[in-house]
Amino acid sequence: MGKQINIIFPDGELAAELNDSPTAVAIAEALPIESTANRWGEEVYFTIPVRLAESADARTEMQVGELGYWPAGAAFCIFFGPTPVSEGSEPRAYSNVNPFGRITTDIQTMKAVLSAVKDGDPVRVTYSNGNV
Repeated sequence: MGKQINIIFPDGELAAELNDSPTAVAIAEALPIESTANRWGEEVYFTIPVRLAESADARTEMQVGELGYWPAGAAFCIFFGPTPVSEGSEPRAYSNVNPFGRITTDIQTMKAVLSAVKDGDPVRVTYSNGNV
């Protein structure tokens, strides 16, 4: 099981699990992270103090609840529905992102919390209790 993290917004908190990729390791080493949220369709993203290249498994097609690192913008991305470049109901990143984990909070709560996020909202990413 990967490291457990919390993503905290003004209107709620989400639990997530990181995978074992080099991207996830680099992000975990940077925790805690504080930033400012942005919305792009049904994607919330925010700049983080991690600079990584595109990974071998980078892609634009994402799944609802998936976490991606956007190398072009040094951003932590959370996908919860279609974005302006989606061709259907599935999330699609603007350009390749490195997948590094997924939200473990139930989908209805996840969508409610992320739908309430506004550009400029503060966001904090921390380890869950019990993770070091």
